[in-house]
Order: sequence, then structure tokens, then C-alpha cells
Amino acid sequence: MKQDIYINIKAFDCSLLEECVRKFIDELKRSSAKLSGPIALPRKDSKFIVNRSPHVDKKSREQFEMRTSRRLIVLHDLTPTMMQMLTGLSFSAGVEVDLKVKEVKEVKV
Repeated sequence: MKQDIYINIKAFDCSLLEECVRKFIDELKRSSAKLSGPIALPRKDSKFIVNRSPHVDKKSREQFEMRTSRRLIVLHDLTPTMMQMLTGLSFSAGVEVDLKVKEVKEVKV
């Protein structure tokens, strides 16, 4: 069976995310990996509304917004050298990387 790795990269700063994705893809292309992506996933917006004063002025509120940008990269045909390279990479602070390994069944046509 073949294995595919799904790499989800998240960051609050879009420019930082793009820089890390570019660095990541350059490293993967050096190791001649078969990859799909980067696929831009929908941005997640979270809004928070807080009272300015806890005791008076219920109508006076502040609004805060947090935006999370995401990218997906899929690696096909995982090899042990690729796995070592993936574990050795370091990213900037504020970038979250999530790796998922999935078994892929071969379909005969």
C-alpha cells in the first residue's frame, strides 16, 4: 500500500504563511517528491465581542477579529528520506504544521 501525507499549515499572518509554504515546497522539490499543492483552504474568521466596562454601559462594547489562513500540501509515495526531511524542518513562530499519514489503496483498472 502507498502512503500519502496531508500537511496542513496554519498561520494568523498571511505573508508569514506564504513564506513558510514556499520554503517547504522548495525543500520538497529538492528531494524530488511528488506533491500536490499548495491548495488554499478557506480563511477562518473568529469574532469576539467584549464589554468595555464590566459594571456599567452595556451598550459600549469592543469587537476583536482573528483571521486564520490555511494551506494544504499533499505528498504522494512517502519514502523514509522524505519523512526524515519533514521531521528536520523548522518553521517560524506563529506557524502551525499538522501532518496526517493516510494509507492509499491501489485500484486496478
